[in-house]
Amino acid sequence: MSSPLGLVVCGAPLASRADEVARALVAAGWSVAAGVTESGTGWIDAGKLAEASEAPAATRRRQPGEERREGRPETVVAFPLTFNTANKIARGVMDNHVTGTLCDALGTGAAIVSVLFVNDRLWGHPAWASTLDALTSAGVVFLDPHTGRLGQPVPVHSGTGGDVVAGFDPAWVVRALESRSVASA
Repeated sequence: MSSPLGLVVCGAPLASRADEVARALVAAGWSVAAGVTESGTGWIDAGKLAEASEAPAATRRRQPGEERREGRPETVVAFPLTFNTANKIARGVMDNHVTGTLCDALGTGAAIVSVLFVNDRLWGHPAWASTLDALTSAGVVFLDPHTGRLGQPVPVHSGTGGDVVAGFDPAWVVRALESRSVASA
């Protein structure tokens, strides 16, 4: 079984562009398997995401005894990665299929590109610095949702989410995956 790219989608405004990101990844030659958190389902069009990724968007856990539908991803894109999910995976909490995919990727050293969508009000939370440290030390590559540049993670200023969503270019994700930063992760 081949290993697809895992596209994990969390619940934040930027998730509304997940089908465009999936389409850009497929156009660049990736086989995409999408997984969406429960809170992410309100932001996406599941039909468009499934069509764009050429696979059904997983919105539930695999049941006991149910076969894995695809191989474990060697590359994962967290688009967007929220405060809640980032904190969970930094501490090894696997309470849904998306955190399971991300924890597995962290544990195996798979390449992870993360588009954080965390507002400045949560950025100062006491747990956040250790979460960023854990993800950075694990080799997670951060893509700035404002500019598409790789590097230091940055917050989204409260009230500007719509502007960030409108200005996001799905090609940024493809370029991030092609960069030397991700290849060496």
